[in-house]
Amino acid sequence: MLLAVLTISDRCSQGLLTDTAGPAVVALLRQNWPGAEILTGLLPDDEDAIAVKLRELSLQGAALVLTVGGTGLGPRDRTPEATRRVMDREAPGLAEAMRFHGAGRNPFAWLSRGVAGLKGNTLIVNLPGSQRGAEESLTSIVALVRHGLEVAAGGHGHP
Repeated sequence: MLLAVLTISDRCSQGLLTDTAGPAVVALLRQNWPGAEILTGLLPDDEDAIAVKLRELSLQGAALVLTVGGTGLGPRDRTPEATRRVMDREAPGLAEAMRFHGAGRNPFAWLSRGVAGLKGNTLIVNLPGSQRGAEESLTSIVALVRHGLEVAAGGHGHP
């Protein structure tokens, strides 16, 4: 199975800040999908570049693409817009579940604008850019993502 983690950050892409959230998400993927091939990338907050990379990863056959960052209210936070440009169908429950889970620990989680959906058979999920937010968000939806990937790949079983 091919998985991808794409960190979206102007400061990290310029070498001004070290990406800790992306590697933390990769570690969680390794725990939950041992043996999966995991591609990683780092992009600035550029909507066009993000959309191009998401399409590229989908064409490469990635089952899951997790973006990390660019989901806030800042003027350059454009990851949800890029994701919406690419996806064919939304899966809003994943983003809702992450916000609900996160808000139990930090009320500012409600400000995340992350989205989730499918581009073909590729599930794309926007995670927050902080390490803690990304880890907690992914952990809160792992079971949903696992089942979603099975269904997107053509499986019809229900848990």
